[in-house]
Amino acid sequence: MSYVTHADLGGQPGFGPVTPEPEGELFHADWEPRALALTLAMGATGSWNIDASRAVRETLPNYRDLSYYQIWLGALEQLMLQRAQVFPDEIASGEMKHPPAPVARVLPAANVPTVLAKGSPTERPESGPARFAVGQAVRMHLGKVDHHTRLPGYVQGKRGTIEHVHGAHVFADAHAQGLGEQPQWLYTVVFEEAELWGEQATPQNLSVSVDAWESYLEAVA
Repeated sequence: MSYVTHADLGGQPGFGPVTPEPEGELFHADWEPRALALTLAMGATGSWNIDASRAVRETLPNYRDLSYYQIWLGALEQLMLQRAQVFPDEIASGEMKHPPAPVARVLPAANVPTVLAKGSPTERPESGPARFAVGQAVRMHLGKVDHHTRLPGYVQGKRGTIEHVHGAHVFADAHAQGLGEQPQWLYTVVFEEAELWGEQATPQNLSVSVDAWESYLEAVA
């Protein structure tokens, strides 16, 4: 069975135009802030990493039918079910029916502002020189993978140009699979619209920027 991800849904045709929402409109229902709080609280326990949680979100079978925070909540349920931190009868009833599972740490409410302001930097020491440089032409890896990847399908096999070198960062593909951080050099690659969409592109003199790890890239002669 092939691995199905919705990580690159935004680059696929057939979903109509993007409808911008007002800046600062964060929630659309009263339950959504609670879903966000639950996700942050459980993430802070160290039970999984951010890339693992993103992988579960983007592979939910009903992803396309869910709203933004329904996706977050659905992924949280799956992550907790996998670790016996919640059980199906508890989700169905909305009540605790089993002893709580131990967690590595707990984020006290008083510490939330400080922790969120600090963030979780992903930059790591470089283990060697960068393979590519600003201005260099590259081609993105082409081919299906059987695991979570941050490489959008619509840029696979496409030619772009290195615009920025960001240093070494946690490699999300490996991190999501529990294989450690395996830091790699990270680049911003710029693509012309005609390269991505060819004759389907409506000429607007636009370009698309994608942040890509070194293993995604191939040198262009």
